[in-house]
Amino acid sequence: MIDMLVRLYDLPETLETYRAVEEEGVILRRPQGYERHILAHWVGEHFSPKWVSEAKVAFSRQPVSAFMATREKEILGFACYETTGKGYFGPTGVAEGERGGGLGKALLYKALEAMREEGYAYAIIGGVGPREFYEKACGATEIPGSDPGIFADLLPDP
Repeated sequence: MIDMLVRLYDLPETLETYRAVEEEGVILRRPQGYERHILAHWVGEHFSPKWVSEAKVAFSRQPVSAFMATREKEILGFACYETTGKGYFGPTGVAEGERGGGLGKALLYKALEAMREEGYAYAIIGGVGPREFYEKACGATEIPGSDPGIFADLLPDP
């Protein structure tokens, strides 16, 4: 799977995206340190053990390099950055029943804006699955020769 590059100095306007999910009762925020086990458990239930490891890494940074979407104290999605490598976005995921409503895009924007605020001009999205989503949402472009990238010697899950 390819890697993609995002120009953080040229992100789209995000106000309407945030407003739309907030009107649905969604709160977008960074998780607190005491919520590490809760987010890690949720990621493990919905995604892969490797993503659990990466989500835990996000809590080793200050501020925590993750965002989550919640409604009525229930996690609906998450997005991390700087867990696989410096300047990398991901992993990110939204609960299956919540997909298609803008949560993924809102979480993406929160993480990319945080990276820009931390001084990055570009972000790498590693091992992209939904390529078209990233092209449309944030103007991401393919990095030539990036497959398999840093994921070349990925160990299998036990």
